[in-house]
Amino acid sequence: MRKLLLLFLVMLGGYSAQAQTDVYTISSGEMIFGWADVEQRPVDGGSMENISNNLRFSVFFHVGQYVHLDLSNSLGLYSGLAIRNIGFITEDDALDLGVEKEKHRSYTLGLPLALKLGSFKDHFYLYGGGEYELLFHYKYKYWIDGDKHKTSEWFSDRTNRFVPSVFAGIQFPQGLNVKFKYYLDDFLNNDFKKGDNPLNDYSRYGKTQMFHISVSWQFDTRDIEKLWGGDGSGRTYDARI
Repeated sequence: MRKLLLLFLVMLGGYSAQAQTDVYTISSGEMIFGWADVEQRPVDGGSMENISNNLRFSVFFHVGQYVHLDLSNSLGLYSGLAIRNIGFITEDDALDLGVEKEKHRSYTLGLPLALKLGSFKDHFYLYGGGEYELLFHYKYKYWIDGDKHKTSEWFSDRTNRFVPSVFAGIQFPQGLNVKFKYYLDDFLNNDFKKGDNPLNDYSRYGKTQMFHISVSWQFDTRDIEKLWGGDGSGRTYDARI
């Protein structure tokens, strides 16, 4: 996989040496509509069962800063950094522990790499790629008999430290961006166990894979500079593609 990625970057580098390129930054936030594929072991110790989970909507705190490299008007790629609030909500309890609801969430720092195809001068293109996210602040809430209990930890052992994902999306003119993302690994660390509380024994989970749809608005940093009196810079493209 690493060799293929290196070959891909070398090929792009060779192409960009011959073509007129454009490098610029994009700022973005996100509204995330998330779900999860969650399995839990039943109280009788049988095989894992799927448990129901609710739509999780979040808008805070999501922010991204991305560097775009346009090799022409129709071929480019981007990378950058993004902070997100991701997680899932369940209202089912296969262990019959009397839990009414559970919420697991973590803030993450992501590093994406994506290829994009379209018409950049029209701000319209398709894109797809992969991302690694560092889970750095975890919070767990659950309700029993109407009472809320919660705990939060920095760099918690309750989650996997890094989670990879793949994504694809479409960028529309005027800035609207729609993306689908699927996580390739579990959110929770099912080797985690703490104390005698069975809710702190994450071996009860067989799978906690998340996926979401996000809606965002993308802002070219050069356009923001113009609002503050700057002159920005124009795009130039090679016409060979």
